[in-house]
Amino acid sequence: MKLRRLDQVLSSLGYASRRGAASYVAEGHVKIAGEFAERHDIRVDIRQVMVDDEPLQAPDGLFALFHKPVGYTCTHSEEEGDTIYDLLPPRWPQRNPAVTSIGRLDKESSGLLLLTDQGTLVQRYTSPKLKLEKVYEAKVDHDLDESLVEIFASGTLMLKSDEKPCLPAQLEILEPRLARVIITEGRYHQVRRMFASQGWQVDALHRTRVGPHELSHLAVGEWRLIEVPK
Repeated sequence: MKLRRLDQVLSSLGYASRRGAASYVAEGHVKIAGEFAERHDIRVDIRQVMVDDEPLQAPDGLFALFHKPVGYTCTHSEEEGDTIYDLLPPRWPQRNPAVTSIGRLDKESSGLLLLTDQGTLVQRYTSPKLKLEKVYEAKVDHDLDESLVEIFASGTLMLKSDEKPCLPAQLEILEPRLARVIITEGRYHQVRRMFASQGWQVDALHRTRVGPHELSHLAVGEWRLIEVPK
């Protein structure tokens, strides 16, 4: 195991700034192999570091599932109002790199978001080449028509201002005004725009799955760390 400077570790994981690490250690927050750390500039095995008697959180990279509520934006900018980071541990945006969402859900949509501090995962999961399945449940403003199933699956559905048609998508009508939609792209407001192109307004949109990751039993606003994909 490669040894790392303690202040660097604390800073990169969002516990304290590099400048604030000395005070953080002096205040007794940090133990190494069960003993209080006396200096901030020593080199340590991260597996032996405890902060407030808890192991370091995701020291090798963070990957989490999050149930986004309606009314929150997927941005770090406070100018946008309430953001998902208001509901997440305040340490996460302080990590270096900072935790960010893989893709987004608009403010009025809810459901599964993937969160990580690993840039390579963001690139992998958002790459058009991967054609990652994303599953949504959409409630619309009037009864659905069976013709939409074929239109969504055709690979010819055009969205306003786009130059290429949408890739084939699966649509299943669950109730007169409720549908399950599976897409493999990530265009801006894609599901809402697909319905709008055919004369339907989406009143509520909820994402239940991204690739192999399912929302499962996460309550609204809850998150859960999972193993970083290889």
